[in-house]
Amino acid sequence: MKPYTHFTLEERESIYLLLKINKKVSEIAKELGRNKSSVSREINRNKNKQTGQYNPWGAYSKYCKRRKKCVRRKRIIKDSELYNYIQDKLKKYWSPEIIANKWNQLHPDDKIAFKTIYYAIKSEMFVGITPKSHLRRRGKRRYGKRSKFNTIHPEHTIHERPLAANLRIRCGDWEGDTVRSSPGKGCLVTFIDRKSRKLLAAKSDDMSSESILQATIKAFEGINPITITLDNGSEFALFKEMEKALNTTVYFADPHSPWQRGSNENINDALRFFFPRGFDFRSLSDDELDAVVELINSRPRLCLDLLSPNESFCCT
Repeated sequence: MKPYTHFTLEERESIYLLLKINKKVSEIAKELGRNKSSVSREINRNKNKQTGQYNPWGAYSKYCKRRKKCVRRKRIIKDSELYNYIQDKLKKYWSPEIIANKWNQLHPDDKIAFKTIYYAIKSEMFVGITPKSHLRRRGKRRYGKRSKFNTIHPEHTIHERPLAANLRIRCGDWEGDTVRSSPGKGCLVTFIDRKSRKLLAAKSDDMSSESILQATIKAFEGINPITITLDNGSEFALFKEMEKALNTTVYFADPHSPWQRGSNENINDALRFFFPRGFDFRSLSDDELDAVVELINSRPRLCLDLLSPNESFCCT
């Protein structure tokens, strides 16, 4: 069955002109490729009561008025409770998906879709908030070129890691990596707890294995890691010293397999929002870094049922 479509203004004008030259309804219908009954109803519906003549423009005006009444009301209204909630969380760099889920959890009778928030941001509904300034994905993720040989000769690989670490059933199993900048501008060493997704980070002025070791020890100050899973970069060459200093076991992922440390790759991508490529980490103070880490650790996560890493983490 062919779906029904409204008569366009051009079709209505054609009906008016064809009626003027005394064309029959069946002929008009054939000319327009319409059903005879549809054309007949259109003519009778929009006849002028005084003259009895068909008025195509009045008909179109009535149609436009009906359509305006059918337009859905805006879901996000400026200065409403929802608007203020979304704006407040966007300023804390929460994602639209997290905002929508948290709002729906608190207001089950007044739910909103995260796509609606994206549309509102793109239409510049929120003052000072744009996709470029507050949305995490600002372009394609790009990976730098890596060496084609393994500079690390690990004693333990990810395939030997305890089942409890693999299944994320306890706190204390960490994934580690570095967030690099241009040569000579330092880096961050980052660790994320596999269960709670809590982030630890410390800065290093260079990529030497000794500097990375010291930054790692600083990052874990007051925390006892059970296991640490690293990639095969040469900056982790002093992993044996790391094991002794932190009383832990270090496992290495397979070369060129970032998905084996997916949580760490994901959190590093989040840090890139605040520290884009080329950022000089030597100019970053510890307080500034701690503020960013706290912002990320206090943000609710879907994988934690909308708890934050701070709420989910327990010391081991």
